[in-house]
Amino acid sequence: MPVDYIFNGMASNQSIADKLLSVNFDVGALRPWMGRDGHSYLTLNINGKPTVVRTNANATLRKDEWIMFDAAILKAAQSRLRLVQDLRAAGLTFNIPNGMGKTVLEYEKQSDINDATISMDGLRLGANDRPEYSLEALPLPIIHKDFSFSARQIMASRNGGSPLDTTMGELAGRKVAEMAEKLCMGTLDTYTYAGGTVMGMVNFSGKLLKTITSPAATAWTPATHLDEVLDMKGLSIAAKHFGPWVLYYSVAWEKYLDNDFSSLYPNKTLRNRLREIDGISDVRTLDYLENYDVVMVEFDSQTIRLVIGMEVVTLQWDEVGGLLKNFKVMTIIVPQLRADISGNTGIVYGSV
Repeated sequence: MPVDYIFNGMASNQSIADKLLSVNFDVGALRPWMGRDGHSYLTLNINGKPTVVRTNANATLRKDEWIMFDAAILKAAQSRLRLVQDLRAAGLTFNIPNGMGKTVLEYEKQSDINDATISMDGLRLGANDRPEYSLEALPLPIIHKDFSFSARQIMASRNGGSPLDTTMGELAGRKVAEMAEKLCMGTLDTYTYAGGTVMGMVNFSGKLLKTITSPAATAWTPATHLDEVLDMKGLSIAAKHFGPWVLYYSVAWEKYLDNDFSSLYPNKTLRNRLREIDGISDVRTLDYLENYDVVMVEFDSQTIRLVIGMEVVTLQWDEVGGLLKNFKVMTIIVPQLRADISGNTGIVYGSV
């Protein structure tokens, strides 16, 4: 996964990062647009409000061309972020203002305290204790993908009256979205920086484990899987995480989830039956889960949330004297999977 960074106030890519440093990492500095008067403008966040300012930067795209690119890229990105969108819809997000200016999110894990005391007169001495805390760090990497046009391609597009081909922008947006989805699912290698590690559902070191039966096995039945899902729910409850849960399945489960649960109930699928379990809010499939993996996730901010440092955005800069126009689609969307100081969590991973 490509990552650009600032270290000790120095930019790893001077042509890009120096501009960001000069405007407190406002990414609008790398989105110049050409006005109808032929001058270049930037839209910057000044005192919390979008403000249009004139600039000496060489603008390549007109404002409507930026809008066209953004619409194409965001459309491609949203179509691939199923898990990320589920978490957003549930409100399980934590926004970091000016996330480009921060490389790590620090947080604490907290332990429980002793039980209360029962006595008749209240004079019995109770246990006097306090929670224990453990400081943790979550890296905030940038997910990004580049593409480019030549100045001649842009001018030919304008002279011909046809819009720029947004295919490369859409593909770049799709790749960024896929990487964010895989990072959240944990089907990538873990990403470590400054002593902290980004983990997803599958590679989360604190997840609870359950061995399940392959649906392709001869002896497997939908009732077998129902019992195993109830066991997964029990593991979560034993860890003091009481739901609600969402069940996520690999695509390989599709034909089993949507088949009849039993001959006694020909109009009820296994998916329907699983949704009837108390506390199960939905049963869904994810493109990038592998094999016959199943993940039960408690939809609670104490178990999982998205840390958002920057939404999907497109930046632009010049090379070769302005003959080459470079673009970068980028975002800071990082999953934060959480267990308390005792290792209790609401994420249960089922594998064959």
